[in-house]
Amino acid sequence: MNQNHFVDYYEDLQVSPNADIETIERIYRLFAKRYHPDNLNTGDVEKFNIITEAHRLLSDPEKRAAYDAKYEEEKNRQYKTLFNILSSEGFENDQKIRHQILSILYTEKRREPFESGVGLWRLEKLLGWPEKVLDFHTWYLKEKGWIQHAETGGYEITASGVDIVEGNDLTLRQKKLLADPREEAKNSETPKNKKNPY
Repeated sequence: MNQNHFVDYYEDLQVSPNADIETIERIYRLFAKRYHPDNLNTGDVEKFNIITEAHRLLSDPEKRAAYDAKYEEEKNRQYKTLFNILSSEGFENDQKIRHQILSILYTEKRREPFESGVGLWRLEKLLGWPEKVLDFHTWYLKEKGWIQHAETGGYEITASGVDIVEGNDLTLRQKKLLADPREEAKNSETPKNKKNPY
């Protein structure tokens, strides 16, 4: 791993930087049970190692305090560079990002109806957008009532969000988020019988 690469242990464990030790322990136990290599259904060595490393650091008060100082510096750096990203992107791209988030959460809810939380770390990896960009979009989607916090600490789609996905033919194909081919063929024209939710 690149030594200059900042690891967001809070996002790895899908907890808030303000989470107390009891919350960290509870979330770690939940994920450890899910991703432990002995779990034949959902075991995942890579994810298990990631959450174990995050738990190891965040459960040690001294190591966590030192990490928090670096965490603040990194978040401030990301915040400063965010304006450069946003200045080159328009509203259409914002809408696309929200569609992608909804599509991911819809797919996850269909796959795991009762354990469907997806954290920002995973959304970052899937979409290639930094956390600060996704923070705005997840806030917007939460305010609209289309997503909510899952018990696992991530996000999950709501029934209203499902209606948006199905009503606008938002789909996931081959691990890439694409509009329905019928929509692409119309060169981004909005069908007259559908209302843009934004």
